[in-house]
Amino acid sequence: MQVVMATSPAKPDQPNEDFTGAVPNAVVLLDGAGLAGTTSTCLHGVAWYTRRLGGALLGQLAADDGQDLTVILGQAIAQVADAHRDTCDLSDPSSPSATVTILRIDDDRADYLALADSVLVLDHAGDAPEVITDGRVDAVGSQYRAAMDAAPNGTLEHDQALREYIEALRAHRNQHGGFWVAADDPRAAAEALTGSRPAEGLSSAVLLSDGASRIVDQFALADWSAVLALIAAEGPAEVIRQVRAAEANDPQGKRWPRAKAYDDATLARCTQFPPGRRRMDRVSK
Repeated sequence: MQVVMATSPAKPDQPNEDFTGAVPNAVVLLDGAGLAGTTSTCLHGVAWYTRRLGGALLGQLAADDGQDLTVILGQAIAQVADAHRDTCDLSDPSSPSATVTILRIDDDRADYLALADSVLVLDHAGDAPEVITDGRVDAVGSQYRAAMDAAPNGTLEHDQALREYIEALRAHRNQHGGFWVAADDPRAAAEALTGSRPAEGLSSAVLLSDGASRIVDQFALADWSAVLALIAAEGPAEVIRQVRAAEANDPQGKRWPRAKAYDDATLARCTQFPPGRRRMDRVSK
């Protein structure tokens, strides 16, 4: 499998809290969150968390033992929680968390997992792109964001509304009827959206953090077919360039109201999927 990646921090002087990485038959993408604007009880920070969790996921996926993706995620969450539970209050809602998106090619299947609001786009040859994302964060957040969206980014009013929005979300994190993210509780893995598609006929797959997917779902500068074509022609970095240009042209969020004027943006494009091992075994016999 060929994987091409691009990533960019929201601001050059801030750590990139996204993570993406690959092993021969799988790709992961994480978008970190720490309920910015609040005091965190974690000593390490969001970037540390996403890198630790992403590394743990890649380590387990590299074993290529066919475990269910929710089991792999649950074990990775537990591993990272154990790494800092003695120094940090992991039960506090301000502790670091992350979205998780996984694509794995296993035999003749493309298995996926989506937890929270990053995006996976599957390009099936001859068909419209299939967009997979966990929309529960946005569904909950839409109840509380009116004041934040009404205030220009960079103003005291927006900062205050953002803090209130974040506080409102706290009560819904990893709760039934709310939304689920990777944080301290491995049971969140069971709440992820999962599924499988035939690998045959899959032309490409693109994983995007919401800082990159805003080219479609917030800015409406292109549809998913156009984005897939753009990535195929010019690479994933071109999507980020266009997102940054749009953000710079609307820094106060007057055209496109949003919590963050700029956001970390990450993409991973997967092509040349390996043939199924069982199919190769049948041919060899």
